[in-house]
Amino acid sequence: MKKLTTLSAALTLAATTIATTVPALAAPETYVLDGAHTFPRFSYSHFGYSTQLSRFNKTTGKIILDQAAKTGEVDVVIDAKSVDTGSILDEHIQGEDFLDTAKYPTATFKSTKVVFKGDQPATVEGNLTLKGVTKPVTLTVTSFQAMPNPILKKDAIGANAYTVVKRSEFNADKYAPYVSDEVRIDIAVEAIKE
Repeated sequence: MKKLTTLSAALTLAATTIATTVPALAAPETYVLDGAHTFPRFSYSHFGYSTQLSRFNKTTGKIILDQAAKTGEVDVVIDAKSVDTGSILDEHIQGEDFLDTAKYPTATFKSTKVVFKGDQPATVEGNLTLKGVTKPVTLTVTSFQAMPNPILKKDAIGANAYTVVKRSEFNADKYAPYVSDEVRIDIAVEAIKE
């Protein structure tokens, strides 16, 4: 009986030692997009004269990130009616020839894969749905930051990423090729940990 008690104590001590020396596995963390600092922008050539830049003012969504496992998910919903051209063209861009926001009030991006380079996301593959059409796109991440937000005192992440799409693939190619078919989409995103 004494040997059994000694063996049990030794096993308990070993299990306790292992539990305290092996680091806990990191879990995925969920971040909610900060609408005051998240703005998808799009730019295109206007008759070759200039590159026009517009943005969407209302964006919601979540990012799930597990930096230890190098995995993630991105789910973004853009209020297409919040398009801001900086001019009188907002309603024109919302019309049937372009975004058709009466029928399709939102655009979405849902990731299918986040590819890491080292400890940081490098690309995000996923599906962009615009004007009722879904196409695969790859966002190239040009910068990424994970740190506590100094004002909110909560963990936060931020990134800048871009992709290039063709308007014609989303049934929005009015005036092409004079107004370029290719449109660059940039997104500046900040998100706060839930």
